[in-house]
Amino acid sequence: MAKKLIGIDLGGTTTKFAFIDQGGNILAKWRIPTDISNAGSNIVPNIIKSISDQMRKEDYNAADFLGIGMGTPGAVNREKGTVVGAFNLGWKIVQPVGATISANLQLPIMIDNDANSAALGEFWKGAGDKADDVVFVTLGTGVGGGVVTNGHLVHGINGGAGEIGHITVQPGGYLCTCGKRGCLEQYASATGVVRIAKDLAKQFTGKSRIIELIDSDEGLTSKMVFYLADNGDILANQIVDRVCSYLGLALSHIGNTLNPENIIIGGGVSNAGNTLLQPTTRYFQENAFPSVRDSTKLKLAQLGNDAGVIGAASLALQFRNTQPFNTK
Repeated sequence: MAKKLIGIDLGGTTTKFAFIDQGGNILAKWRIPTDISNAGSNIVPNIIKSISDQMRKEDYNAADFLGIGMGTPGAVNREKGTVVGAFNLGWKIVQPVGATISANLQLPIMIDNDANSAALGEFWKGAGDKADDVVFVTLGTGVGGGVVTNGHLVHGINGGAGEIGHITVQPGGYLCTCGKRGCLEQYASATGVVRIAKDLAKQFTGKSRIIELIDSDEGLTSKMVFYLADNGDILANQIVDRVCSYLGLALSHIGNTLNPENIIIGGGVSNAGNTLLQPTTRYFQENAFPSVRDSTKLKLAQLGNDAGVIGAASLALQFRNTQPFNTK
């Protein structure tokens, strides 16, 4: 019987897990809160315990599995299985994540960046749609990305490939947490949408529910901005248009550089659906080279919260062979 895969999607608030078959189908999935106390020192022990408990519960042992794949925030050294600079986890110094998990569970592990893992998930079983060349952009609290060419993830010389959130869309613009200004992340993430809303609200002279939300203690969210845009709020529509203009511009640069078959938009902000996709596509087409405009498609992600665990599990297929896995 074909061995199973284990996928781990480590996030700042939740850690998701799945047992997956080699065809990419989820057999079981579960989640635990991510304990970031004490500089994140409980995270890896909690992961090991959770997988051990689930294996016992389902009457599995290490021999039933090919290996483990894991997506994590921070800078990953794939050869050494270490993670550093995952500040939202409390991991400021190098963490020997791979060696610890592997030794305790008696299985090989492959670790990659969380956005890369989500990209692999969509590429393998989601909106990638059997294409060998796919770019994934995730719009959440921040903006991440992953690039797949010829069926393989692109990492770059220092692991920095796919940092779509740090494409400059407004020279000299908002200061980013990375230290530079005008990054896409500051304009198209959930927090970026709210930031643009507050800026545009200052110049808006009409009546808008957005201004009421900013002025009250109710708090404004990106979800609310898109909801109000759908319901005819003029200011909300101006905000969405501005956000999509930045996103479409950044995606046109990616299209012009890589000409992938699909650029897939995922993450929480993508739940806005066509309200986000249609204007973004218009701005993408305005800024894309004609042959790119006519061949690269913008699509919404399909796997939702499962993209990370499916993509992470697919990393473990590398223990089976070294071929790219481009079958659906």
